[in-house]
Amino acid sequence: MMRKTDLVFWTFLTMTGLAGATTVFNVTQTYSANSPNSELYRQLDLFGDVFERVRSDYVEKPDDTMLIESAINGMLAALDPHSSYMSPKNYRDMQVQTRGEFGGLGIEVTMENGVVKVVSPIDDTPASKAGIQANDLITHLDNEQISGLTLEQAVEKMRGPVNTPITLTVVRKGKDEPFDVKIVRDFIRINAIKAHAEGDIAYVKVTTFNEQTHANLVKAMDALKKEIGPKLKGFVIDLRNNPGGLLDQAIAVSDDFLERGAIVLTKGRNNEETQRAQARPGDTAGGKPIVVLINGGSASASEIVAGALQDHKRATIIGTRSFGKGSVQTIIPLGANGAIRLTTARYYTPSNRSIQAKGIDPDIVVEQELPDELKGKTSEKPRGEASLRGHLRGEGEKPAVTKENEPDAAGEAVEEQTPPKEESGSSAYVPKEPEKDTQLQYALKFLRGEAVGETVAKPAQQPAGDAQTTEKSAIPN
Repeated sequence: MMRKTDLVFWTFLTMTGLAGATTVFNVTQTYSANSPNSELYRQLDLFGDVFERVRSDYVEKPDDTMLIESAINGMLAALDPHSSYMSPKNYRDMQVQTRGEFGGLGIEVTMENGVVKVVSPIDDTPASKAGIQANDLITHLDNEQISGLTLEQAVEKMRGPVNTPITLTVVRKGKDEPFDVKIVRDFIRINAIKAHAEGDIAYVKVTTFNEQTHANLVKAMDALKKEIGPKLKGFVIDLRNNPGGLLDQAIAVSDDFLERGAIVLTKGRNNEETQRAQARPGDTAGGKPIVVLINGGSASASEIVAGALQDHKRATIIGTRSFGKGSVQTIIPLGANGAIRLTTARYYTPSNRSIQAKGIDPDIVVEQELPDELKGKTSEKPRGEASLRGHLRGEGEKPAVTKENEPDAAGEAVEEQTPPKEESGSSAYVPKEPEKDTQLQYALKFLRGEAVGETVAKPAQQPAGDAQTTEKSAIPN
């Protein structure tokens, strides 16, 4: 009986010891796993403390939603200039821009002296059919004054469901009194392609890369080939002041002119995230010579196209250095809370060169001279990706970390380490009159094999976005 009792006692003691050891081991493992995040949790606690202090002690009661959105925006903006938070409204607006289709009137507008000014009506839209003209001033929408609204707010009021009416009060030069125009909204499709024949040259301007760019490009190319016929000498693809857009559309447009080979490589944080887009057989230009025009306003998707055609020697790049945005942003929806635009990869041209903070250098540099009225009114420093605060460093770019004659860790004096040079951006001025467009005229002569004279091969001096500010601020609705 005593032996049986001893056996039970020692068995119980052994099991208790094992259980205790296991518990200690698990607790140790849990602490070890969580310890690297302890500082993160302390920082989150700090954010919560500051948030509550602002809510309780700020001089006026703040908007909680505004505080959270601003905090998120601050976090993303600290990463690079292209990462950001989009509120539900901004997310919807972005979707409208990339689709290139919405319910509206069909006019491009800008703001002037507190009223909406018509830049131009879009052909075959409700506005053009109703007789709206360029330079018309819109003062009221459905009898409500525009004064006090931002341009975006006014555009939002003019857009709306298809088949719904809106009344515009218009002031027109030559008319003594304002008059009302009633317009019924319809589907408006923004054609990112503007094309026409320059004699025996097909001229195609790509203004943005939305969901319809590739299809409209092919349609315009086919129409021009038919219009010009056998005398067609080549194509001018104008990407000047094109800020970019959808990556898949840039790939599709590049593919339109390439028979084979890589178009673009995208590389994320991890090697397994590397992707390569390949061209498929078929050249919509039929092997004809191509000139691509770029300048300091050519960015992102337009640089992908220019870089691909340049590396494959399919086109001659003419103009000035491009903007230098060599990163890819992914739109990540957040349900009913909008979305974030997050930089997830860098892109590389087919020859594996990054243009981040460097830009595409043209094969032939042709400067566009500023008119007298603009000279001296703009900054001398070109504005490109490299000038943006907090931009991603280019491939292999590192900031200087030591100064001249400062001792290093070993106590010896070292010379200043100069970071590799970053340089992007150039002139973005394009005259409205084709005959004054030096870059276009050079391209036409180049394709025709005519004498083109000497080019101005020097660093561009004009920052992007000055003379064309009015044009780029025009918003379609």
